[in-house]
Amino acid sequence: MEERGIFASINDVLAVNAKQVDRLGGAPQASSAAGDVDDTRDEAGVAQISGAAGSTSRAKVMTRYAARHNGPVGRARSGTDDRSITSGSDFLQLDIGDAPAGGRSQWLAERFRQAIADRRLPVGTRLPPSRVLAAELGVSRGVVTEAYRRLSEAGHIDGNRRSGTIVVSAPAAPPPARPTEPATPPTALFAGPPGVDVFDSLRVAPARIDLSPGLPDLAAFPRAAWLRAERTVLNTLAPADFGYGDPRGAPALRAAVAGWLARNRGIQADPDDVLIVAGVSQALSLLAQVLRDDGIASVAVEDPGSLGVRQHLRNWRLDTTPIPVDAQGLRVDDLRASGARAVVLTPAHQFPTGVVLDGDRRRQLARWADAGGLIIEDDYDAEHRYDRPPVPALRSWLPDHVCYTGSVSKLLAPAIRVGWVLAPARYRDALVNAKRNADLGNAALPQLVLAQMITSGDLERQLRLLRRRHVRRRDAMIAAIGAHLPTATVHGAAAGLHLMITFDSAVDDAALASAALANGVKVQPLSWHSQRAGRPGLVLGYAASSPADIEAGIAVIGQVLRRGVTPARARTPRALADQPAVADQPQALADQPQALADQPQALADQPQALADQPRARTGRPRRNSRAAPTPTR
Repeated sequence: MEERGIFASINDVLAVNAKQVDRLGGAPQASSAAGDVDDTRDEAGVAQISGAAGSTSRAKVMTRYAARHNGPVGRARSGTDDRSITSGSDFLQLDIGDAPAGGRSQWLAERFRQAIADRRLPVGTRLPPSRVLAAELGVSRGVVTEAYRRLSEAGHIDGNRRSGTIVVSAPAAPPPARPTEPATPPTALFAGPPGVDVFDSLRVAPARIDLSPGLPDLAAFPRAAWLRAERTVLNTLAPADFGYGDPRGAPALRAAVAGWLARNRGIQADPDDVLIVAGVSQALSLLAQVLRDDGIASVAVEDPGSLGVRQHLRNWRLDTTPIPVDAQGLRVDDLRASGARAVVLTPAHQFPTGVVLDGDRRRQLARWADAGGLIIEDDYDAEHRYDRPPVPALRSWLPDHVCYTGSVSKLLAPAIRVGWVLAPARYRDALVNAKRNADLGNAALPQLVLAQMITSGDLERQLRLLRRRHVRRRDAMIAAIGAHLPTATVHGAAAGLHLMITFDSAVDDAALASAALANGVKVQPLSWHSQRAGRPGLVLGYAASSPADIEAGIAVIGQVLRRGVTPARARTPRALADQPAVADQPQALADQPQALADQPQALADQPQALADQPRARTGRPRRNSRAAPTPTR
């Protein structure tokens, strides 16, 4: 009788407590929202108490009774440390103190409903388990499960024990739209001189076919090889490797890059000479800072030449002096006359014309550098060659005068953001300091994965794969140009990821690019990359598009051109105006007697390096290789 009396009194107390909890917005019974992943065995509550018997049952009753009054559901306070933690949740910054007395579940449900409506909790968001949220708020779990039940009944959340409670729908009324300025049509990009954000704007402009230059075949990214290398790295990585590293880059990658450049570009370098950077763009930014500190306020650039390079240099308040490019490459006599102390070159595959700096110009450039000049060699896509012998890097025979830059943006993907700089000794420490101040060094994990890919041979296999794919796409573009743009002249077909075409007629290439974009094809006008007036044309990338898309895109450009575009602004034939196509450059590199005699066969073994390029591997004759008059300066 005495034992039954004890249980009767406990049941009475628990019944009163259950009513109080229910009045405050929750229920102590074992109810959980749909999808609550927490174990609910300790929520049996009164149902288990009423049938308890014996000392074990009494112990369970007292434990649960204490838990109801001393903390989160089913848990006793573990010690004094818990009492020092203020109740509240980081999730939506919930503070239970804001809830009205007697309406906690309703308040919590409303807070969730508001967050779902204003997209702070978008569809697909996983909500915290009810037990965890209740513990953080310092309330009964029933308060949270009741709030989840109301949201579930409204159709906003759903779930199961495996995936948790998920937001599945939002209120029909969207949040008030923010006032926005009228959208600028994409074709407005070509209405005037290109701005500093022109490439960002062009990148997001909608287009059915993208023939922009500068991208490799991104669909060919070696996902399996990257994942395999990443697993290998993570399995061998020491905890200390996750800390701050050398701002020059991971030693493993610097050693791998040194080996890669020795094998593929003829550059002999020590790993300590290599500085890892976030692509060539960061390399140019760091160099610009260092050169300004060295008193250099102007850097010569090729004309036509990369608009992006000019933008980076000008961002650091460096003037960009244009130096003409002809069939043999940069005009070194014009460089000497300009008085510039530094020059940015793309000697292996000039952007955008595709010409190779020939042996005589290289010797002239070496003499200019010996007089105190600095050469910044942008070796952006030299590995991608198809119909010509390899061309060694300038750095391979002028290490004291060449600051060499390269990256994997054209080998793997620009998103990797890994490149390198090899600088002359006089600038090396200053560049390392600039890199340290910029970001303390590149992220370690991508560096180590790339190092593993290089040392395992995966990167070389990727290069061989890309060459085969790219040459097929190049051939498709040459054939399409012959069919749909018969008056255009093709330049730079022997290597790279793009072609340049020029027109004899007075065509406004910016207007042509604008009209092409309006018809769903994205290209870049040659005038964007020219500081001086020259022959109109387009720069067309082929590596990232399928042959079918290339054919369709060139067909659209041909249709636009036949319909007619706005007449060109007055153009004076200069710089590139009348240079012959690369395919027809007679003796472009053939007249290199004992070229660089001190170098072991650096360039001397290039018999008619570009003069005898085999025709595109499709076997079709090259149709657009007409020679043009000698350029005027």
